[in-house]
Amino acid sequence: MSLVPKVYYFYKLTKKEFVKKLSTVILLLVFTIGSAFSPALSNQNVDTNAKIKAVFIYNFTKYIEWPSDYQTGEFTIGILGENPALFKELDNMSKVKKVANRDFRIQSIESVEDLKKQHILYIPKGNNISISLVNSKLKGKSTLLVTEAPGLAKQGAAINFIIVGNRQKFELNKTTVSNHNLKVSSTLEKLSVLVN
Repeated sequence: MSLVPKVYYFYKLTKKEFVKKLSTVILLLVFTIGSAFSPALSNQNVDTNAKIKAVFIYNFTKYIEWPSDYQTGEFTIGILGENPALFKELDNMSKVKKVANRDFRIQSIESVEDLKKQHILYIPKGNNISISLVNSKLKGKSTLLVTEAPGLAKQGAAINFIIVGNRQKFELNKTTVSNHNLKVSSTLEKLSVLVN
């Protein structure tokens, strides 16, 4: 089969279209490589599940747009409840990476009452906190709520981790994203399982 039609296709794209296509392919590769590992492959020294979720959470920051009052100062990712492995992975990332040229830090949050102006709030599986209670506390704030339990995207989480065919995927609730005055890129939308 000739490659000429494919090459010709990319040649016909404008620079903007080409960059958009290329960024979609790169994002897809990052998420596919990250999701190719199963939690069953983890060994006693590395929590593969936490590593994969940390990569996903960090990459979400590249494809979500926060309002202008959230675009200065330190970027914060809060974990509501216990998940030391994920905290460690994200904390390690924060020492070598940035979010839109800004430092970021990870916060361990014990209760809903301690929520402030986090950019991302992650609720680990097994945390029995009501999503509606969390959303009422986050009302008026532009916080991306990320969870990992069945049905939570329909209950009001913006992004919910799911396993599909033994691979890590995520659901996206565009209504919740919009309610928190956030904008999601079409690239991220295409990679998600949409839930409304």
